Amino acid sequence: MDLKIGQSASLTKAFTEQEVSLFAELSLDKNELHVNEEYAKNSMFKQRIVHGFLSGSLISAVIGTILPGKGAIYLHQDMDFKKPVFLNEEITAVVTIENIKEEKHIYYLHTQCINQEGEIKIEGSAVVKYQNK
Repeated sequence: MDLKIGQSASLTKAFTEQEVSLFAELSLDKNELHVNEEYAKNSMFKQRIVHGFLSGSLISAVIGTILPGKGAIYLHQDMDFKKPVFLNEEITAVVTIENIKEEKHIYYLHTQCINQEGEIKIEGSAVVKYQNK
């Protein structure tokens, strides 16, 4: 596949209570905002929220499986967490190629996670090495 500046790919998912609980166990991040409904009700969010890195993992899924895809090697990722992601909220990770250094096989990507209403939840950038073989 020929990759070009401006090319985009996306993936959509809603994170369930079970997935958030499993991520809390795996990551050791058992912050009450993620795992305790009563605690979260009294927080500024009024409900449990999905871990930022769990939501952001959708970006990694796009990069590793779709654009650029198999064999992509992460060099850098930054993420600005603009709004919380809630349980069962449909989130679409969008990755867009912003620049390419062909000679070094380096791709500069714009990354976002957006909900079904079009609200940007996470925004950032990534740099990956990718050689189409």
